[in-house]
Amino acid sequence: RTIEGPLYVAGAPLCEGFARMDTGTEDGRATVMFLEGQVVDLQGKPIAGAIVDLWQANTEGNYSYFDKSQSEYNLRRRIITDAQGRYRARSIVPPGYGCNPAGPTQECLDALGRHGQRPAHVHFFISAPGHAHLTTQINFAGDQYLWDVFAYATLYG
Repeated sequence: RTIEGPLYVAGAPLCEGFARMDTGTEDGRATVMFLEGQVVDLQGKPIAGAIVDLWQANTEGNYSYFDKSQSEYNLRRRIITDAQGRYRARSIVPPGYGCNPAGPTQECLDALGRHGQRPAHVHFFISAPGHAHLTTQINFAGDQYLWDVFAYATLYG
């Protein structure tokens, strides 16, 4: 369970089983990817009707809603799992990105001798009635910052 971060926005479009996350504005510049998974309980039993809330950056490393050049919910979707707890999404491979190089966060990191880069990632917020909410993210193999993340934290030790 990881930190949610400041860029989550509630109310993304809700889809049944499958969602296309991008609006197509980056076609030709972005690499298409497909995500699929299954939501299960602690005993491994599928959870039908769970909501998988996904959000990620665009090819410039910016998030919709905060970046006004994007549509409000670009690369943000909620997917209701099917009877077997499965979900699927079509999206684009996001880049890693860094904090503002002229901002106070980078100033603090510079003083500590640390970089301010994040590896490429997709955020997940998973919820289902009667179950604890899960906030997590996936990263991409081979990213140079995969094992050196400045913004890594967990809610529980």
